[in-house]
Amino acid sequence: MDTKKRIICVGNRYRPEDSAGPMVYDQLVSGRIPGDIDVIDGGLAGLNLLRFINGADRVVFIDAVNGFRPSGGVIVLDAKDASQHADTIFGHNAGLSYCLRVLPEVHDGKLPEIFVVGIEGNTDPEKILKAAQMSLKIAIQGYSLN
Repeated sequence: MDTKKRIICVGNRYRPEDSAGPMVYDQLVSGRIPGDIDVIDGGLAGLNLLRFINGADRVVFIDAVNGFRPSGGVIVLDAKDASQHADTIFGHNAGLSYCLRVLPEVHDGKLPEIFVVGIEGNTDPEKILKAAQMSLKIAIQGYSLN
């Protein structure tokens, strides 16, 4: 992979509550993606997602989230905010937040900009489209949480 920007969609397409990432992946690959952006189906790769970060300048993860907005919606977190929600004990439930927590310990060199586009609540077509568009925009332009 020689591109510098990556969108990595994570989740389990066979579990409705965890299918947001794969649904956004399907939305993205059905459209036009700039040539300098890789779109990756990260599935349930867990810590194996770390290999997709190497060599990137900017990485946008897409995942289902819980507990950020009572009414649901699409949110953007930076890597630090997302990693604070990791379980402190490694186990079967270690997901994206745990991966982001250990990243600084295992990554050589400068870390890329990392953002998480989270989809909370039902994965209706409007949220999927919004998350897909938002992830592309962030991959291309970056994002300011301020």
